[in-house]
This record gives sequence, structure tokens and C-alpha cells, in this order.
Amino acid sequence: MKKNKIYLILYHLVTDVLAAAVTWFIFFVFRKYNVDHQVFEYFSEAVLHDSKLWWGLLLCPVYWMLWHIFIGYYHNIHRKSRLKELERTAGVTIVGVIIFFFVFILDDIVNSPSDYIKYFFVLLVCQFFLTYIPRVLMTTHINRKIHNGELGFKTIIIGGDKVALDTYQAVIKQNICSGNFIVGYVALPEVEDQSLSEVLPCLGTLQELKAIIAKEEIEELILAIHNGQRRYVETILTSLREMNHLTLHILPQTQDYLMGTIRMSSVFYEPLISIDSEYMSPWQKYLKRILDVLISVLAIILLSPVYLILAIGVKCSSKGPVFYMQERVGYQGKPFKIIKFRSMYVDAEKNGPMLSSDNDPRITRFGLFMRKSRLDEFPQFFNVLKGDMSLVGPRPERQYYIDKIVERAPYYRLLLGIKPGITSWGQVKYGYAENVDQMIERMKIDLIYLENMSIQMDIKILIYTVLIILKKEGK
Repeated sequence: MKKNKIYLILYHLVTDVLAAAVTWFIFFVFRKYNVDHQVFEYFSEAVLHDSKLWWGLLLCPVYWMLWHIFIGYYHNIHRKSRLKELERTAGVTIVGVIIFFFVFILDDIVNSPSDYIKYFFVLLVCQFFLTYIPRVLMTTHINRKIHNGELGFKTIIIGGDKVALDTYQAVIKQNICSGNFIVGYVALPEVEDQSLSEVLPCLGTLQELKAIIAKEEIEELILAIHNGQRRYVETILTSLREMNHLTLHILPQTQDYLMGTIRMSSVFYEPLISIDSEYMSPWQKYLKRILDVLISVLAIILLSPVYLILAIGVKCSSKGPVFYMQERVGYQGKPFKIIKFRSMYVDAEKNGPMLSSDNDPRITRFGLFMRKSRLDEFPQFFNVLKGDMSLVGPRPERQYYIDKIVERAPYYRLLLGIKPGITSWGQVKYGYAENVDQMIERMKIDLIYLENMSIQMDIKILIYTVLIILKKEGK
């Protein structure tokens, strides 16, 4: 399916470009005809020689392409349903047409105000149908091939016991093919029952999972794990979180049926819980980055007098540089230099890494004031502009402490799946951690944030952070 994905993307790019161009041509001619019904008598001069027609044919496809990219239409393009296709295309078209209409059309020449209504619906109907029809035709074609077993996704099963064998048989015996081409299974440690070996080859053990996925070009995993083996789920999810191309499915338990956590894409498929590897939708990711940049630029400009006052305060409080740079671990485990206003005396960690506490003698009096109000974090707006950090995200830690945390809580690695932030849900609730225990407690809150990431959640956290700054309630 990976090879077909390239052709699918190219097909949708070409059809979307053609849909936007044809829509603009029809809309342009309709506007001309609405103003002058004799336009077809001198069509070449009135239409074809108008530079606005050609500019529109050039820029309209670009406009709509950016919209489709923004909402993430070309992501996971091979797993689509016709209903979702209709819903997404209609939503994007309505929003896109409204913006386009108000920016470019409201100053147009009209015979009466009612013409604007006609213009709007002509643009909306043409753009929607010319975009949707090629999409639904291709989606129907691809889904038919998947259901017939002609196309599929290379899949492995995690687990080899009787539960895994039953899962395999349930998948292959479905009335309609789910598109899972199961190439083998991965054995769990300390499990003697390998019933699945009767029908599938064992590709290796759990410790070799990443290498197996890379070698076999695996696209989907089915975790056939019963209650007694659920401890392995945490390890699997943690180790594979950065492999965003994978789709994970897990067997539901009784409570999953009762709580309604099972989401089905087809009424004919075996009920499995799909685990999304993306914490935010593509459009929210883009919007989050845009807000990060805009707010950081605005903050740096507005807070420039505060920067100056704090720099003077740091310089007067003790000898040493104004800023303090330290290596932290960021997105996907990549190290970067975090920048802060120095709140401790120089050489505060000459004896090795140490966490601060309420009565830490290494902290200067002015540094204590900055920490209470989180003012020492203000230079990190530059880290956000550089792209190392976000405004909201788990606080970045040093590798030394990450190693200590992972020994007790290996799922900490999940936090490395997103950019670290200036502030976080855990930071708002717990503030600075004084020991590894507090780091783990703060981590639990940040893990909840991962599963609830949204622009709305980020705004709430930013508001609470501002209140902490104003009230000087930071820890």
C-alpha cells in the first residue's frame, strides 16, 4: 500500500488543482454573464483577455491546496470512508468559500445585493461537487480493492498464544476483507503457548519489534494481548510512539464495550480499538505553531522593558552572566539548549546535577523572586521561535533525570513525542520538582495532557500560567 499511497496523493493533488481551476473559470464567466447577458457575443475580449481570469486560474488552486494541507487531508489518504470524505470536503469547502468570498468578492460589481447570494452559492456548489466527485470515486475504488483483498496493509500480530490465534482467524474470516495482510507474529516474553505458530511464522521477540517493523515495512499492528499480559501494552506503546506511520489495534476488554471506547470504521470488521499515533489533528498542529510564533513575537516586543529590568536585577544580585543556558532533551529525544534568566549563583552544580528546593541556598534572592513569578522562563520565547519548544507542552528535563525517571516509569518516553513547553499542565499544578518522585507525579498530569491536547486546552493552561505569574504563586 505504501507505493499506492504516492499515486493516491498525486491523484488528489491533480484533481484538487483542476477542481479549483474549473470552479474559478465557471464562477468568473457567471459573474460576467450576470452583469452583461451579451458577454458570449464578445467572449474572447470580455473573458479570455481579462487578466483577472488568469490570475485566478493560477492562485485559486494554490489557495485551496493550502487549505487541504492545513486540515491534513493528504494524511492517511489510503484509509478513508465515503461518509468521512463527504463530511470533511463539505466542511472545508464551506469555510474556504466564506473566507474567499469575503476577501475577494465583496467589492465586486453587482446589479443588486441579491447577486452576492447567487455568487456565493455558485462558488460553493461548483467547488464542492468538482472537488468531491473525484474524491469519492477514488475512495470507492480503493475501498472496493481493499474489501476484495487486492490491496492491503502489511500487518503483524503481537502475541502468539490461543488469544492471538483466535484473533488471526477472526480477521481472515471476515465477510469483507479489512485490508490487513498479516505476515507473521511477534512472540511475547515468558509465554510458552505459541499456538499461532501453526499458521504464521514467528518473526522475532518483543525486544526486536522495531527492527522487524523496519525490515518487513509493517504498516499496522494488532495487539492480541489478554488481561494478564496488559503490562506489555505500556512497553509497546512507549517504544513505538515516535513511529507515526503505524496504525495500532488492540483487543477490547469487557469494560471497553461498556464504556463505549470501541470505534468502528466499518460495520463488517472485527471490533478492535484503534490507537491514534497523532495527538492533534494536522490543522491544530499548524495552528498551534502559528500561535506559538505570533504570541512569542508579541511577548518579546511587549516584554522588552521587563527583560531589561530583569537583566539588571540578575546582574546586581550576584556575579555572573545574565542568562543561563543548559542542555535539555526535547522532541524525539533531541537535545537543545534552553535559555533562562540566571536564578542561581555561578557554579551551583559544580558537584553534579541537583534539583532545587524551597530553601535552596544556591538560589539568589532575586532568583527566588523570579522563580515564584516564573519570570526566569521568559527568555524561552526565543526557544519557541527557534522551534525547540512550544508555549505549552511537558517541561523539558536533563538526560540525567530522564534516565532516573524511566527506570521507574518507562512511559515517560511518551512525553518526548511532542515538543516541550514553557509551561504545562503539570507545571501549573506542581511547579518546579524537587525530586524524582515529584517529577513522576508531574509527569502523570502531563500524560493526561497528551490525550487531551487541543488549542482550547493550551489556552486554558496559558491563562492559569498568567494568573500564577500575577499572583506569584509559583513553586
